[in-house]
Amino acid sequence: MIPLKVERDRTLVTVKIGELTIPDILLDTGFAFDGLMIYNPDYRDSLDLSEAMEVRIGGAGSGEPSIASMIDSAEFQVGNIKMSSQKVLVLQSNTYKDFSSNGIIGYSIFGHFLTEFNYDDQTMTLHYTDSLYVDKSWSVIPIYFKNNKIPWVDASVVITDEPPVPLSMYIDYAAGDAIVLLEKPGMKFNLPEETVEMHIGRGLSGDIYGKSGRISKLIIASFELNQVKAAFAPAEVRSKQDNADAILGNGSLRRFNLIFDYSNQRLYLKPNSHFNEPFN
Repeated sequence: MIPLKVERDRTLVTVKIGELTIPDILLDTGFAFDGLMIYNPDYRDSLDLSEAMEVRIGGAGSGEPSIASMIDSAEFQVGNIKMSSQKVLVLQSNTYKDFSSNGIIGYSIFGHFLTEFNYDDQTMTLHYTDSLYVDKSWSVIPIYFKNNKIPWVDASVVITDEPPVPLSMYIDYAAGDAIVLLEKPGMKFNLPEETVEMHIGRGLSGDIYGKSGRISKLIIASFELNQVKAAFAPAEVRSKQDNADAILGNGSLRRFNLIFDYSNQRLYLKPNSHFNEPFN
């Protein structure tokens, strides 16, 4: 089992590169290739970048892609699991210097293991594919992939008191929001009557502005989360995924213990002790 840290509804682990230990690495399902990105400049001089190449990395936001130095094949360790042939990217700007996390990791974990999260004891367990028996106390929902390695689910929302509206959404495990509803032509929902303009966050392509409001329900499988604090953002700024209605974030998912099974396109979930906590 690998210890987790949960801060601001985001899930963090510690990664070791050689003798260098880097805490507070953010788990991100949107980081869809084998590797690790370090964006805290305090670690930049501790890594050997003499053989690195310069790359540009796009992401959420309305600005230009970020510039990073990339080591094409490296090895690092998460818990007692060694991962080889990994890309290591080191962001060259100081944009994220004051962030509460130091970097991100994604597909290296989610793509190669049955990834189990227990938020009751704040641990992550990485099981080798097909090595885990999942009993009937877990609910299972399909996940699917489009033109990349980012997982999607179908879930529903109730904005006020209308019938549930089914939406196609992808999982952004790095997002602390419970849900981000994407504003675009032909969107399937109406905004709540009361919203507040806000700075939602910062992506690799700049700042993201939108609105905050409260929706009546978020329905995932047979589970209903009530009076959910939601973000609303322009699709062209917040999302780089075509045809997404919404983004499902860790603000809702951390209320479940979870098992991601990419190989069989399943997500197992079970309400945990945080399930009924109010959305602040």
